[in-house]
Amino acid sequence: MLKKILRWLLILLYRIDVTGLDNYEKAGNRVLIIANHTSYLDPLLLGVFLPDDITFAINTQVSQRWWLRPFLRLSQVFPMDPTHPLSLKDLIHHLQNDIKTVIFPEGRITITGSLMKVYDGTGMVADKSEAVILPVRIAGAQYTHFSKLHRIVRLRLFPKITIQILPPSHISAPQNLKGKNRRIYCGHHLADIMTKMMFTTSPYRQTIFKSLLEARKIHGGKHVIIEDLESIPLSYNSLIMRSIALGNELKGITESGEHVGVFLPNSTKTLITILGLQLHSRIPAMLNYSIGSSAMLSACQTALVKTVLTSRRFIELGKLYEEAEQLSKQCVLVYLEDLTKNISALDKFTALIKGRTADFWYEYEQYSPDGPAVVLFTSGSEGAPKGVVLSHANILGNLKQLEACISFNSRDIVLNFLPMFHSFGFTVGTILPIISGMKAFFYPTPLHYGVIPEIAYEIDATIMFGTNTFLAAYAKKAHPYDFYNMRYVVAGAEKLQESTRQVWADKFGIRILEGYGATETAPVTSVNTPVYYKAGTVGRFMPAMDYELEPVAGINDAGQLHVSGPNIMLGYLLADNPGKLVPPESIYGKGWYNTGDIVHVDDEGFISIRGRSKRFAKVSGEMVSLTAVEQLAINAWPNAHHAAIGLSDARKGEQVILVTTQKQATISDLMAASPGVAPISLPKKILIVDAIPLMATGKVNYPAVTALASANH
Repeated sequence: MLKKILRWLLILLYRIDVTGLDNYEKAGNRVLIIANHTSYLDPLLLGVFLPDDITFAINTQVSQRWWLRPFLRLSQVFPMDPTHPLSLKDLIHHLQNDIKTVIFPEGRITITGSLMKVYDGTGMVADKSEAVILPVRIAGAQYTHFSKLHRIVRLRLFPKITIQILPPSHISAPQNLKGKNRRIYCGHHLADIMTKMMFTTSPYRQTIFKSLLEARKIHGGKHVIIEDLESIPLSYNSLIMRSIALGNELKGITESGEHVGVFLPNSTKTLITILGLQLHSRIPAMLNYSIGSSAMLSACQTALVKTVLTSRRFIELGKLYEEAEQLSKQCVLVYLEDLTKNISALDKFTALIKGRTADFWYEYEQYSPDGPAVVLFTSGSEGAPKGVVLSHANILGNLKQLEACISFNSRDIVLNFLPMFHSFGFTVGTILPIISGMKAFFYPTPLHYGVIPEIAYEIDATIMFGTNTFLAAYAKKAHPYDFYNMRYVVAGAEKLQESTRQVWADKFGIRILEGYGATETAPVTSVNTPVYYKAGTVGRFMPAMDYELEPVAGINDAGQLHVSGPNIMLGYLLADNPGKLVPPESIYGKGWYNTGDIVHVDDEGFISIRGRSKRFAKVSGEMVSLTAVEQLAINAWPNAHHAAIGLSDARKGEQVILVTTQKQATISDLMAASPGVAPISLPKKILIVDAIPLMATGKVNYPAVTALASANH
């Protein structure tokens, strides 16, 4: 009777929603129920809403709290210390009586809002007892005053709480694993189950604008979310209102489903433009203005772009007159300054009302999470730029995958200098902050090496995403205290050099988290995290991603990586068939993406990049990694820049050319600095240049390097 009264009261106060009870029935009798720990309410919620009489394995200190004791009497309590071996053995024996037991593997209530450290002991208990694991996600209780997130999130009296029960699973460690190694394996397996649980129960099957509205509901309409060099901070209410106002203007000059070119820098206005287009099912096609007018025109042709949105001030400051003139010959250029003049006081008032009531009317709009959200263009290293079409679910899924691995909160400040036409800058640098409650500061270029550290210091930035090239340059210019407030620095898009990693650790005391991905994976495929980190690797795969390694002749300990998952693109737009979407497919089936990268995956799931499949040269029948050649050059001359390419050779098939900025570099010097390296792994020729051609993201422009080497060959 007491349980029924409590159930009725909790439903009345928190609108409790329980899903997946069929999974509870499937689990059987010997069940270890694992749940994330959001608040002091969690044991009460599970005790009242889960069927049967269940046992709670609760931290001894927590079970002694006076105000919890009356509620704990509703179920059997098994006090335990997750760090004590004898306590774990007792729990194993307890489970072997075929009972259902709840445990919180984190051992404590979250103080970040995300998963905390998952103790290996719980995984060992599941393994030794041969119990079925039943994952349960509690969401919403972290916003109550019973949580430990005071000053981290906006707490409310009665937020909606959901309890989601996922399908049961098992932990079965290989028989040859014993002792500590077996315990670690089981702990990792359990952590992976919980991380996947956090992702699969997150709301990513929706549009970006819907996620924006949900973020406003969580953090409050007055919560400041974006700012740029104009120093006009915008709150959720302001961002939503301005997106609606501009979106209404854009609706009148474009058509539903149309690809609309966006020729703008990193700024709050660009984000408003993107959201305004998406609000009316227009698809922003982000133009990379660093690749020149010819490639931009090719991109517009590929995506059938008829209208390009830009700004006179941007063209003037960026000295992009020629690019604008060439684009105007093929497309209609629409300037934001002209559009905003058309927005009347009545239009602004209407947008204000619609913005405040968006939670109501947006529910009735017919938007598919699988609809295109953006078109991003590859750099064109294989010819004409390819359009990569990402859906709303692709982008949000990738961000929820990331949030399941790394904790972000509303007190974080993201400094985003990566261009929005790049997937790293678009998804992680721009969309992640606004749906996670973090404030984003947009800076228009990553090339101001002396200014960006000052900006980081001025705005008290806590998170920064960058490439090796940029991070190395900032480290040279920055004062040791410029990044004093930085929690995470995440590197991607190119290999993080050991010298860069070391200087950030020594000068700033910051451990760079290296990741890996591609525009086609929205972009994060893997990343090192504060919990799972291994230097020299690019981390572990995102939750809910599958992978296969295709064997490559001549390479024994690695293979060509193919991936699938919720973050894989909708498809390509190709120059030879403009406007036609080509879905991803590889030898492993439809929906799979062939990354073209040669990787090694170790026993713990950490990925090491060996190189691109096209970044290998076949010399006298042997596969030579061009990436490895570059690493030899970096080891020999760490203060110079290097790029290795392969050119055809009539006698040996291909020959390796090293292009370097190291003055007076010779092959004999490189050989002397590379003891034990076979001659076939060294370049045939060294070409000394003043600068290595780079792309806007800081990556080496290999087509330009190849052209340079060919001209001097």
